[in-house]
Amino acid sequence: MWRCTAPPILPIVVWNPSTCAQPRTGNALTTTASSQASSPGIDSAYAWLRLGISMLLATIGGVGMWAVVVVLPAMQAEFGVDRAAASMPYTATMIGFAVGNVLVGRAIDRIGYWIPALIASVTLGAGFLLASLTTSILQFTLVQGLLIGVGTSAIFGPLIADISHWFNRRRGVAVTAAAAGSYLAGVIWPLAMPYVIQSEGWRFTYAAIGVVCLATMLPLILLLRRGAPHAAAPGSPGSRPVQPISLSPAALQVLLVVAGLGCCVAMSMPQVHIVAYCMDLGYGVARGADMLSIMMAAGVVSRLASGFLADRIGGVKTLLIGSVLQALSLLFYIPFDGLASLYVVSLVFGLSQGGIVPCYAIIVREYMPAKEAGQRVGIVIMATIFGMAIGGWMSGWIYDLTGSYAAAFLNGIAWNLLNIAAMVLLLWKARRSAAAMA
Repeated sequence: MWRCTAPPILPIVVWNPSTCAQPRTGNALTTTASSQASSPGIDSAYAWLRLGISMLLATIGGVGMWAVVVVLPAMQAEFGVDRAAASMPYTATMIGFAVGNVLVGRAIDRIGYWIPALIASVTLGAGFLLASLTTSILQFTLVQGLLIGVGTSAIFGPLIADISHWFNRRRGVAVTAAAAGSYLAGVIWPLAMPYVIQSEGWRFTYAAIGVVCLATMLPLILLLRRGAPHAAAPGSPGSRPVQPISLSPAALQVLLVVAGLGCCVAMSMPQVHIVAYCMDLGYGVARGADMLSIMMAAGVVSRLASGFLADRIGGVKTLLIGSVLQALSLLFYIPFDGLASLYVVSLVFGLSQGGIVPCYAIIVREYMPAKEAGQRVGIVIMATIFGMAIGGWMSGWIYDLTGSYAAAFLNGIAWNLLNIAAMVLLLWKARRSAAAMA
């Protein structure tokens, strides 16, 4: 039978053909389409509320990326393993995080954000609870990778892709603000966790984090149940058209993956090795940790500022500016190795690199269909994570070969130039296509 219903939010019943539907035939998209039809519009007050909730989610859920680093010494001492074995949980977390960005991203393209995010948040909370009960480094590593890493992925690439559907005029600001949550997590959690670890131990700390994640993230995600606004559909009023470019989607995806690898191999050099670098220079661990915190805090400012800039000049130019500044700051690390100079260079580095990764999501939305945003963004984010992992190892390997970090900084600059070349090529292709369309 055919059935016709009026939107329940209206006090006056008015027949509307768009609200008439056939009985459910097993189409998985029926629920999504219905949710989209009743969603508020792009750039609405709800969109800004959703952005605030997304930032809070990212700040809470981002603990999955930082907790394993903070508990490493205590966990290593309890399990009685060497530093290489103790580092494996971090590697497993990054692999799970990278793969999860693609899997969850593909899921949100099909069914929307909130259900995959809800499942991922339960996975994250359960992962911390189970990790607190592990009895070996192997068990701990598996839980970190399969549960915590994958669970954390929902609050980065997929979250950024979701929020991009809700904004047109301020999409750059929205995307970078949502991405800033992970940096806020990097500032807050490493400062709070040591106090609990010192008084209660790392197992209690992990269990408490699991409870906090479940108690806070699940209600927040339930507030995001509304589907992407109907106006975001291609060709509908208020949608932003995909910009022309003389590259196939596959070729553009490959170019962004190469760029993501290049920028993050370079980016990992100071982020992973600044503490060790300060130790080698005789400044101590505490000074290096201070510089790392400065990088993260400056990165938050950089991400927000990059959003405003991207709304004016586009994602490609904004990313190119950040990449050039990052290369210069890496170069400054080599001659300026005094304590005060390193603080200044670390600040400059943080201000340059913070907005780079979120710009990939902006570029995807500028040049690729909105319906593919989750998967496309997830693939690029996966490449950036692999870049961080490879770059951190590569810098250490170069240091072991040369006995100095100077060559490692030069290696980072070389990879950074690869990113710059990719962005220049993308900008050239876009300009040629725009000129041909004129």
